[in-house]
Amino acid sequence: MTRKERFLAACRGERVDHPPVWLMRQAGRYMAEYRAVRARHSLLDICHRPELAAEVTITAAERLGTDAAIVFADLLLPTAPLGLNLEFTAGEGPRITPPLRTAAQIAALPDDWQGSLEFVSEAITQVDRHFGGEMPVLGFAGAPFTLASYLIEGGPSTHYLATRQLMRQEPAAWNTLLGKLVNGLAEFCAEQAAAGAAAIQLFDSWAGTLAPEEYRHSVLPHVQRLVALVRASGVPVIYFSTGTTGYLELTAACGADVLSLDWRVDMAAAWERLQALPHPPLAVQGNLDPTLLLASPTVREAATTRLLESMKGKPGYIFNLGHGILPATSVEAVEALVRQVQASAAC
Repeated sequence: MTRKERFLAACRGERVDHPPVWLMRQAGRYMAEYRAVRARHSLLDICHRPELAAEVTITAAERLGTDAAIVFADLLLPTAPLGLNLEFTAGEGPRITPPLRTAAQIAALPDDWQGSLEFVSEAITQVDRHFGGEMPVLGFAGAPFTLASYLIEGGPSTHYLATRQLMRQEPAAWNTLLGKLVNGLAEFCAEQAAAGAAAIQLFDSWAGTLAPEEYRHSVLPHVQRLVALVRASGVPVIYFSTGTTGYLELTAACGADVLSLDWRVDMAAAWERLQALPHPPLAVQGNLDPTLLLASPTVREAATTRLLESMKGKPGYIFNLGHGILPATSVEAVEALVRQVQASAAC
């Protein structure tokens, strides 16, 4: 099987020769080649220049030998078409100004972003052309809740108080905001699919801050609409969230083809829970704790073996981490992990 055939077969829930493996944040600061590019260019500069985004995407996939390449981009790129300012501050992360705090601000947001993020699609086209269609190139976007939380808080947060206050106290404004985000994100993802993306991953990194009923009532309907719109572009959708395994079945109701899980749940037990649903996702992805890549080879290999053994015989499994690669990780540890997965048995 080619890498692309293997990956797409797994997304459909079919048996493959070994679990396809790719890793979130596989192009990042842990890799010397990426640091060399970052020494000359800002993160946003790399995102906005397709030749640079393609370069770091290709370098990571080829260096690690993964079964997929995810385009180098940032989930906060939609700030520009929304008319907001984004900057990255050393030691503090992203800062968005002005933060969205009122119904009037939300009403003034544009409804259409079409073409404003085409540099991401161009990077995908360049990567796909480089690999000759043999390697699946993954596109991605922030999911509505996580993107909204950044826009409302003005950056990362611990408790997301402003986000939850708006959601609870001004539900009409909240639904208007998420509705506009879904419209724009659907266009953005469709452009990536048209450019050659084999699948789209939606990142809902902060959804786990919510109680199950709040997720069900205020977030899930918007995720379901976005997933349906992206799937209409003809590509599988992967939905990744963290801290949500307490309501795993709710996240599965989003309709994504692949549910990507963090490391806080036993993968095999989660697979069994999902199989009990009337309409389970076709595949699951995850979920090795990324800190294990900083452990000794013996510890890392044993943990990886346990995860692989637990998923043996369960079709529709894609190996990944439970979150992104940490900057302190050695490239050699990541390379060894990829080799171990690719040498494992069929699933």
